[in-house]
Amino acid sequence: MCILSAVTRTLRLTVHRRQTLSVDGFVSGGRRFKSGASKHVGQNWLTTIETTPGKYKTIDDLRGPSLATTVYWLFVKGYADKSHAMQVEHKKLYGPIWRSRFGPFDVVNVASPELISQVIRQEGRYPVRTELPHWKEYRDMRGQAYGLHVVTGLQWYRIRSVLNPKMLKLAEVSAYAPVIHQVVGDLLQRIERLRLRSQDHTTVPDLTAELYKFGFEAQGLIDHKLAQMDAQVLAGKKLDGMYLTYLLSCDKLTLGEVYISITELLLGGVDTTSNTLSWALYQLARDAASQDRLYREIVSVCPGRQQPRSEDLSRMPYLKAVIKETLRMYPVVPGNGRLTVDNDVVLDNYWFPKKTQFHLCHYAASHDEGEFVDAESFRPERWLRGDPESYQHHPYSSIPFGMGVRACVGKRVAELEMYFALSRLIQHYEIQPEDGAPTTEPKTRTLLIPSKPINLRFLPRA
Repeated sequence: MCILSAVTRTLRLTVHRRQTLSVDGFVSGGRRFKSGASKHVGQNWLTTIETTPGKYKTIDDLRGPSLATTVYWLFVKGYADKSHAMQVEHKKLYGPIWRSRFGPFDVVNVASPELISQVIRQEGRYPVRTELPHWKEYRDMRGQAYGLHVVTGLQWYRIRSVLNPKMLKLAEVSAYAPVIHQVVGDLLQRIERLRLRSQDHTTVPDLTAELYKFGFEAQGLIDHKLAQMDAQVLAGKKLDGMYLTYLLSCDKLTLGEVYISITELLLGGVDTTSNTLSWALYQLARDAASQDRLYREIVSVCPGRQQPRSEDLSRMPYLKAVIKETLRMYPVVPGNGRLTVDNDVVLDNYWFPKKTQFHLCHYAASHDEGEFVDAESFRPERWLRGDPESYQHHPYSSIPFGMGVRACVGKRVAELEMYFALSRLIQHYEIQPEDGAPTTEPKTRTLLIPSKPINLRFLPRA
């Protein structure tokens, strides 16, 4: 590995961005970064970031566990299904940046909001996530097109640019409200049937599994939509509709790319909504004061069990705070990979060449006591402006949907699903834990999921 013992000239890092930095400069690790003159080239903004000359360390200078130590942590100390917790412990041992090696993997872990922000700011226009070879192999075996999880570079950007307009604009996403409410209505009926079947006529077992079905009912709706569109085409009628219609009627994606894009959106959305709603209801069941505050907010905006509209959500800050706090405590993906391909990266006093694999430790960052007081406690109030519990935190301290150009494309739809589902469940039921139920801890199975089934009691409200 090439080692820079000293930097005697200004190191210029060219970062491909779609817009210029919004500030004149920012300070990190004792060095000042400043935004240089920006030049518009085609559809690209080229922003030059300059660092002052100095001596940089390299990956070889980083502390971290050896292969033997990693194996010991995973299989002797029992962290094989608790890699999220291992982030926290390794941060205590090695600091906010450390190196870990396991088989062919040589990874730089970053576990502070500032370091995570530095990686994302320097990741380039076409950032690459950790490769998913099994997903790629599966697509190859079936002769199917690649989606955002596999393709890179210009091909990734082409697909992403088609998906973005209808998914990231709030006005566009609001059009899905009637469909989401239809599915939430089915969920409420299912909850009612399950609780009445139980021995005490209140308990719903394995809530996460039921919410997973709720998230995936979008699959049935898509199949139905495809059949409708086929009938319209055969009848010579003009296609009308929402997102799927938009994708199928545009000429920028192949049919195979449409199918895989919808599949990946569904898979990501199902995991986000089912896990997050499970944890939110779990915490609210154990915190009567928070649940009561949420209920009072919902009925004040939507009395008489009115279905909330998209525009009503702006008057429900506590509802949004509950979801934010849940995602802070239980980020769906506790860590995210980045492979830098466009440029070298400088983090604090370290220089890393292209092709360096970074692991963004979101769980450790969002559980940092320096950012969130009493970080292991469920306190939605910390996200409310003007509330005594609220305080300023680093904007990258909790980023469950990611940031930058590779941020989750389905964020807006997932949030809308969670807001509508949670508000209507709380309208209809008081949620309580099962009598004598122990604490449920998370575990890592790529995603952060409950370590055991969550059983909750649903008591109808008057």
